[in-house]
Amino acid sequence: MTKIISPKVEFGGLIKQLKEIAPEIFDAKGGFLNLAEGEWKFAGTPKDFRSPIDGSSLGALPMLDKKAALKAVEYAGAEFRNWSKTDLDERKRRVSECLDLLQTHVDLIAKLLMWEIGKTYKLAFTDIDRAIDGVRWYVENIEPMLEKRTPLGLISNIASWNYPMSVLMHAVLTQCLAGNSVIAKTPSDGGFISLSFTFALARRCGLPVSLVSGSGGELSEILVRNEHIDCLSFVGGRDSGRSIAAQLVDKNKRYMLEMEGVNTYGIWDFSDWENLAKQLKKGFDYGKQRCTAYVRFVVQRDLFPQFLDTHLSVLNIFKIGNPTLVYKKDDELPELDFGPVIKAGQVKELKGLFANALKTGATPLYNGELNDANFLPKQDKSAYFAPKSLVNLPRQAELYFREPFGPIDSIVLVDRAEELVGEMNISNGALVAAIASDDEKFAAHTAKEIRAFKVGINKMRSRGDNEEVFGGIGESWKGCFVGGKLLVEAVTNSTNGEPIRGNFGDYTVLPEAR
Repeated sequence: MTKIISPKVEFGGLIKQLKEIAPEIFDAKGGFLNLAEGEWKFAGTPKDFRSPIDGSSLGALPMLDKKAALKAVEYAGAEFRNWSKTDLDERKRRVSECLDLLQTHVDLIAKLLMWEIGKTYKLAFTDIDRAIDGVRWYVENIEPMLEKRTPLGLISNIASWNYPMSVLMHAVLTQCLAGNSVIAKTPSDGGFISLSFTFALARRCGLPVSLVSGSGGELSEILVRNEHIDCLSFVGGRDSGRSIAAQLVDKNKRYMLEMEGVNTYGIWDFSDWENLAKQLKKGFDYGKQRCTAYVRFVVQRDLFPQFLDTHLSVLNIFKIGNPTLVYKKDDELPELDFGPVIKAGQVKELKGLFANALKTGATPLYNGELNDANFLPKQDKSAYFAPKSLVNLPRQAELYFREPFGPIDSIVLVDRAEELVGEMNISNGALVAAIASDDEKFAAHTAKEIRAFKVGINKMRSRGDNEEVFGGIGESWKGCFVGGKLLVEAVTNSTNGEPIRGNFGDYTVLPEAR
């Protein structure tokens, strides 16, 4: 049977649907526009954007210059005055109306995400579904969260490409619900089409949202330091986060800067390998392109044979390929574990990190290869990367202190519990960590010594649900914690002097503190 791109997800058909539903996001020539000054305008300088799935062109990002971005920020700041006075019931009504529209078009959004950031349909659907469910929870529960609190102002959002709905769109709608106006920057590496669609729906519902495209270097000063910005929400790499933190030193602004750290799983006096195998498989979702992905495993040396058997049994069953591929007589999308990474440049970087580790003395354990049967004939596969793992990673290797943001696992062997803790803390702060041990008292005691915000006992941790606080320790996070009611607190002011909880570099105010 002939392999083809499924008609269900063919990109041209998706764009045709998009133009019928949201024609306002396109100019007369079919190019994308920015949502600025309350309307879709500013075609900017087009920057070609290509899909990680097969390298095909998906159109062009409408890159703005500083002058146009400044106009957008000034307008968004002015929108706050009227919106903050809007009755909470009306804000809830408008946000709920937006969620209903998102739900109506969830299938189209998920399929656009497939082409833009390379997710499988299942994972793309989950991204938008979690955003909708998450914001509905806030609509239902926000009233007590806003007691003795007032809206903050204009919130600027700069987020990475990997979760444009469940992270960025979720935050934007919750910020609006709390009474703020919002401006967001589209991620340069993917998600701008689906975000343009969802922001168009939000704007139709009367929500004060703006969406702009542009390079970080060009727009950073406007979206970070401008006087109209009252709070910055950033999700991205540690280098960019440090640069932004430096820009905020002399500014009296609220901020939450989520940056990567090396999330580590420690294994000591452990025997439940079947349960660990399930966790390891789940941990490869989206090719480990997640801020909460576990990429470093610190293993008691005596347990290495059992760990290796478990680890390799998981790696050997993965199916990686083109998530749009079907056979002509069977129009069902493939059951893949994951598709491409975000771009060909990321593959080159991952290959470089793996090669550097081997050159400095690491031992390869698994070097996966792509299977041509999972791709269209002669298609561009430059953004695909099969899983790899290695052991005995030397300290001089780049991967020793660095998160790869892709499917490369590093295994470090230790002989003493003190070494376990030291090797789990090499990145001076992580978002999550975990300890697997049959001795739960040991695990609970050791967890207190791990520099991660969330530490799982015999389970992996993630961002968590809406009722759970999320943040980071050390260099992985700066500013207000979010999650649960703290997401609302981060973008509102207290009328009774209640402190903002977070990690502010020199000091940390824990969620329990009052």
